[in-house]
Amino acid sequence: MTRIAPELALTLAAVVDEGTLDAAAARLHITPSAVSQRIRALEEQLGRVLLIRSKPVRPTEAAHPVIRFAREVALLEHDATAALGIERERVSMPLAVNADSLATWFLAPLARLATRHPVVFDLHRDDQDFTAGLLESGTVMGAVTSRAQPVAGCRVSALGTLVYEAVATPAFAAAWFGGAGSGTVEPDAAALAAAPVIDFDRRDDLQSRWLVARGAPPEAPPRHRVPASHDFAEATRHGLGWALLPRLQSQAALEAGELIRLGGPPVPVPLYWQQWKLRSDLLDAVADEIVAEGRRVLEH
Repeated sequence: MTRIAPELALTLAAVVDEGTLDAAAARLHITPSAVSQRIRALEEQLGRVLLIRSKPVRPTEAAHPVIRFAREVALLEHDATAALGIERERVSMPLAVNADSLATWFLAPLARLATRHPVVFDLHRDDQDFTAGLLESGTVMGAVTSRAQPVAGCRVSALGTLVYEAVATPAFAAAWFGGAGSGTVEPDAAALAAAPVIDFDRRDDLQSRWLVARGAPPEAPPRHRVPASHDFAEATRHGLGWALLPRLQSQAALEAGELIRLGGPPVPVPLYWQQWKLRSDLLDAVADEIVAEGRRVLEH
């Protein structure tokens, strides 16, 4: 029966995390040659190619369960040494989160956790509709996702709803929609078809969904793309275009009169926390803190 040597699996995970054999060698305090030998031995043992030797390296489909095994071993080792009172290096915990959660509420619980536990966080940012895929591949141990159905081998907890509203600067609204400069503007479909809109990236469909709800053709407006949550909000506040922002991110600017609402229906995005079913004191502590914060700040 083939068995996976934990040391070899941990080496594979380190290479994938670091992106190169040299960087993994530095992290593991061994030579790059030793890293290469371990990966080759693991591939021969399993009869599978596990790494695509690109820059950075990429795991093959066969590598995903081995990487997950390695992360589970690291967590269990952490829990065991903690129970024995043995001091050890901080464990690295990869998590996935959508950009707007990262920009508004997600970092506070991580900061609290880092003061109480020997852990460092390796955050993977992706759209909430795609973070679940990082769980399935074993890339991360937990994720903020829009997916309510549990990923295989994971458990799920509801966090709350991130509610988005269409906003623009008073000057932008006056120029494109005939706004009075304050309050809420109700642009018609023709104006929305002409006014520049800001998308996060090519996968961002929030603005298009809102346009459809207002009876405007989503393919018509000229589009800016600003793929960073803070910069996306700043672009809106500078009048580059109109956009949907989370209430958590836009409320202060609305109260200050720097932004105004464009009316129309808000777009609710329910969020969930999914994590591996592995019973780990550390992973459970992370989940408890994140779920509590989400339920405190998100709408219900």
